[in-house]
Amino acid sequence: MSIRTDFHLHSLHSGDSHAPMEDMVLRGLSLGLTHMCFTEHNDFDFPLTEEEPENIFLLDTGNYLQDFLIQQKRYGNHIRLLFGVELGLQPVSAAKNADLARSRDFDFIIGSSHLCDGKDPYYPAFYQGRSEEEAYREYFSSILQNLECFTDFDVYGHLDYVVRYGPEKDRNYSYEKYKDLFDKILLTLIDAGKGIEINTGGVEKGLRQLHPCTDVVRRYRELGGDIITVGSDAHEPARITASFPRAEEVLRECGFRYYTIFEHRKPSWVKL
Repeated sequence: MSIRTDFHLHSLHSGDSHAPMEDMVLRGLSLGLTHMCFTEHNDFDFPLTEEEPENIFLLDTGNYLQDFLIQQKRYGNHIRLLFGVELGLQPVSAAKNADLARSRDFDFIIGSSHLCDGKDPYYPAFYQGRSEEEAYREYFSSILQNLECFTDFDVYGHLDYVVRYGPEKDRNYSYEKYKDLFDKILLTLIDAGKGIEINTGGVEKGLRQLHPCTDVVRRYRELGGDIITVGSDAHEPARITASFPRAEEVLRECGFRYYTIFEHRKPSWVKL
């Protein structure tokens, strides 16, 4: 496997993970990784429910940094550990996200859409009363709204995240079906000097392809995009680098001969 860096990782500092950071690092070492970037969740203004009466996605950056520095001191001679964050983007959260992005010396920031107009695509209610295509179009349109409000990130995460939870997942989904929106999204990102990621986390959710689908990655390259990271979106050690050989195949198929890593918010390119 040529890809020896994982740039989308969560530990117990993310509200949906219970994995000790040290366990994640040890797994990365056993896999022969050269770089691991932790990208713990922070989602401001996440809707509260009876099941989740508190926002579990508010990141305690102080505790996160303290743990990170301990692991960096312990294992830094063996693997490059990087301090990142995954920001949940919404127009209502733009100012708070901007403050958080400036509050710490992050190596890498992923901007992601976990909510669409304040609604969570994880729940079936998001799709009720309309077609799957209408729901997906609302989600992709919301990405353009987010980009109008906030661009202090390095790559946009899992661009087609919504298909993980749709009624038919990605069985009826394609780039061509939503080309009008995807081309606007990709051109906006490229013009702003931002990248995308290949996120392999959707495979375990039953998707046929990685995030985003191969044709979106190909179109990004055709339009001139050259910043592309690779991340497993692992929330437990066993998922680190899952489906990375497939990610390499997609990169090569779409015309890439490299992938991107970040440090101090600066990109560099690694040959496949």
